Amino acid sequence: MADHRKRVSMNEVNLMGYEEFIAVFGNVVEHCQVVTAAVWSRLPFKDVNQMQLEISRLIAEMPTEGKEGILRCHPDLAGRLAEQGHLTTESTNEQRAAGLGTMSMEEKNKITSKNVEYKQKFGFPFVICARENKKEAILAGLQERLQNGRDQEVLIGISEVKKICCLRISDIVGIGQSNL
Repeated sequence: MADHRKRVSMNEVNLMGYEEFIAVFGNVVEHCQVVTAAVWSRLPFKDVNQMQLEISRLIAEMPTEGKEGILRCHPDLAGRLAEQGHLTTESTNEQRAAGLGTMSMEEKNKITSKNVEYKQKFGFPFVICARENKKEAILAGLQERLQNGRDQEVLIGISEVKKICCLRISDIVGIGQSNL
């Protein structure tokens, strides 16, 4: 069985049974193993790029309600779960890399307030690829995106989810092609 804490080859991915695939890739979409289960049914993959494309395609094909469900699975950035140490390992590392663990009290209060406002307006948490942003850009993005409409935010949020997925897959799968 491949250990999801080490990189696996695409050949190993393509040989994985359902349970192993879920154990390794179950959180590439935050708390949404149903997406991972659907991606497993699309094996084998030629390379990591094809795997990333397939998960992105699968998410894009979902109805709006499914996309909103994916967004609702994400935690608030620098929220209560982060403070209590209850984030997934992936989210903890991503938020730490963005500098969200080193915010001043003023910054924490601002992001908490804006997170509440965002969730009240859209019905799902603000999602941004923390690995591609620092805390200043995240705070500015949160403020800016509050001006958007719901449909636009679903599209932007899902675009950010896809970025997160691709980065998480790249963390797990080594570069190279399978023996297809």
